[in-house]
Amino acid sequence: MKRILIAGGGWAGCAAAVSAAKQGAEVSLLEKTDLLLGAGNVGGIMRNNGRLTAEEENRAMGAGELFEIAEQCAVHRNVDFPGHVHASFYDAALVEPAVRRLLQELGVRIHFCSRAVDVKPAEPSADGRTQIAAVEVIQEGKLRWEEADSIIDATGSSGPMGNCSRHGKGCAMCIQRCPAFGPRVSLTARAGGTDLAARRRNGSTGACFDKLGAVSGSCKLEKKSLSKELQDTLNHDGFAVIPLPETLIRREKLSEKVCQQYALEEFAENIILIDTGQAKLMSPYFNLEDLRTVPGFERVRFLDPYGGSGGNSVRYMSVSPREGSMRAEGFQNLFVAGEKSGFFVGHTEAITTGSLSGYNACRSEKEDFLILPRSMACGELLAYAQEVLQEEDGLYRRLTFAGGEFLERMKERNLYTAGRDEIRQRTADAGLLDIYSLPKDGGL
Repeated sequence: MKRILIAGGGWAGCAAAVSAAKQGAEVSLLEKTDLLLGAGNVGGIMRNNGRLTAEEENRAMGAGELFEIAEQCAVHRNVDFPGHVHASFYDAALVEPAVRRLLQELGVRIHFCSRAVDVKPAEPSADGRTQIAAVEVIQEGKLRWEEADSIIDATGSSGPMGNCSRHGKGCAMCIQRCPAFGPRVSLTARAGGTDLAARRRNGSTGACFDKLGAVSGSCKLEKKSLSKELQDTLNHDGFAVIPLPETLIRREKLSEKVCQQYALEEFAENIILIDTGQAKLMSPYFNLEDLRTVPGFERVRFLDPYGGSGGNSVRYMSVSPREGSMRAEGFQNLFVAGEKSGFFVGHTEAITTGSLSGYNACRSEKEDFLILPRSMACGELLAYAQEVLQEEDGLYRRLTFAGGEFLERMKERNLYTAGRDEIRQRTADAGLLDIYSLPKDGGL
């Protein structure tokens, strides 16, 4: 039985665990905090714009479990809000326990409060690729080595605190909770790989900041701290748009934030809230004193990050070059997923990369890898991301099914569709129907 070790229990790590477990592997998942899903605990947006297409492709390929949980936990469905259509918002308070149950039912061994901190190399492969024999894990103050046949680095790209201080505005006390559970550690870097860091531009001049990464794109407000009118609007419509006075418009924030699908004028000129159980503020930060001058926000308070007045966490500080199979470049049995695998934005993108990574990690010995074709939106995203990184401005660009340049690319290539039957036929034409649910003979 193949032994798969996954570092990082966000959406990508959980998707990798589901995928590998369905292939019959023995799966261990390390999560440094006491909760799965990471940023998914303050996220909540699914199926908006091209993410609907990508979700349906994943479902057709047999990777529908996590999407189904998000749908079951949805508080609003088929919502159109500025720049986005047919969105679904899940209750961020309900989704993590449901994902935890799924992994446990699949036999995944989840190790909470456990961090992967180093790797033990094995003999290089015949073609000179680096192989990893074991991962050093710290849990409850004790160190141990855990052996595995394949390792998946899904540790994300945000943190540790030093990055947020140097390239942001200090620790914003976000959902990553580095002070309580320790910093993120990049396994690809520990194994000798070279990680990439994104860059961001000055919103007013277009010049490069002397800073790396991107600012996490939204905050979470306690819904009951809003006026009753705003609460009623959120409960009924799923979102609210509140015009800002000219003195509070900060257009430069649009270029700083990671979520470039929301880099629209509407998100600078208005406060846009989304109902994910609490109120998701679609801004990377907002001065609390200023926010409380807006009607309906007189008593408002931040839930995440607690430092939302001044800033948010910095992301895209540790992205690994990779192959189309999700294997880390230069490695034999180390794979990557989520933000670790590219400048991708969103839960759907994380599940897409995680599902493929978990599947291929089970085939590393024979290198019987699945490469998603460019006839599908998911395959096009992964291939196009590789091409973008070769371009001069590649470190400045963010890719998501939900908007920006990649959604336009989907439209140009006739990949964007909301038709489930059409998507299923596209998947069948590629020979990938239920591929994630069908173990390969001898693969393990």
